[in-house]
Amino acid sequence: MTASETKPAKPLAGWRVLVPRGGPWGDGVAASLRSQGAVPVVAPLINFAPTTDQEALDAAFARLQAGEYDWLTITSATTVDVLFAHRVHIPRGTKVAAVGETTAAALQAVGYEVDLVPEQDNSAQGMAQQLIALEPQARRILTLRSEIAKPVLSESLLAAGHHVDSVVAYRTVGVPVTERIMRDVESGRINAILITSGSVAQQVREQFPSIPDTTLLAAIGPRTASDARKAGLPISVVADKQTVDALIDAVSHFTLPHAADEFAP
Repeated sequence: MTASETKPAKPLAGWRVLVPRGGPWGDGVAASLRSQGAVPVVAPLINFAPTTDQEALDAAFARLQAGEYDWLTITSATTVDVLFAHRVHIPRGTKVAAVGETTAAALQAVGYEVDLVPEQDNSAQGMAQQLIALEPQARRILTLRSEIAKPVLSESLLAAGHHVDSVVAYRTVGVPVTERIMRDVESGRINAILITSGSVAQQVREQFPSIPDTTLLAAIGPRTASDARKAGLPISVVADKQTVDALIDAVSHFTLPHAADEFAP
C-alpha cells in the first residue's frame, strides 16, 4: 500500500470505504466520499444512548443555565447533540471550549458560540493544558463526557486547582454489523475503514478479527491512532487534523489496493 504522487480529480474512484457511524454525521461523510469518487459503505459500529444518571445531567444543566460555571468543555459532537436535544441555554458569562474543529463546527451549527479550540493538540489533554494556561485563577468548570471517556480532562483541571463537575452526558454502545458487511471486510472488498474514535477502533477490532493487510485503516488524529494501536489495529495513515475532510484527504493520497473490478458487485 503506497501513497500516490499525484492526485486525480476523483482520487478515490473505485474505493469502497467503510463509514463507522450513521445519522447526519454518516450522511455527511458519505457525501464527501462520493465527491471524491468513492463508494461509501455506511455501517454504524457505535451508537449513543442516554446516560444512566439523567438526574445528575439535568442538575448540571440547571446549574449551567443559572450561570454557575465559568467554562463548559465539550469533547465530542455527540455532546453537542445532547445539549441541543435538551434545549440548553448557555449564559453569556460561561465560556465554551471545544476539543477540535469538528466539535466547534457542531456547536456553531446549532447556535452556540465557541471561545476556545486547542491550537495544536486536539485532545482532552491539549484542551486542559490550554485552559490551565489561560486561567491561572481557580474557575468553576463543567465537563460533559461519554460514560467510557477517560477522566483526563477533569483530573488535569482539578490538579491545577480548578473546581470541576464531571458529568456523563451519554453512553456509547456497540452496534453489530450485518453478515454482508463482515464478509466484505474480511474478503478485502472494503478498501478502507475510517477510524474516528477509540470506541470505533474497539468495535473494529472486536467485530472484524480478520482484516486483510491490504485494507487501509485511517485514523482521524494522533490520539485516535494511539487508541486504535492499543486495541491492536495496524493504523495505515493518520490525518494531520482532527476533521473528516483531513481524514478523507489522507486516504486519497493512497493508491487503490485492488483493481476496481476484482470483486463482483
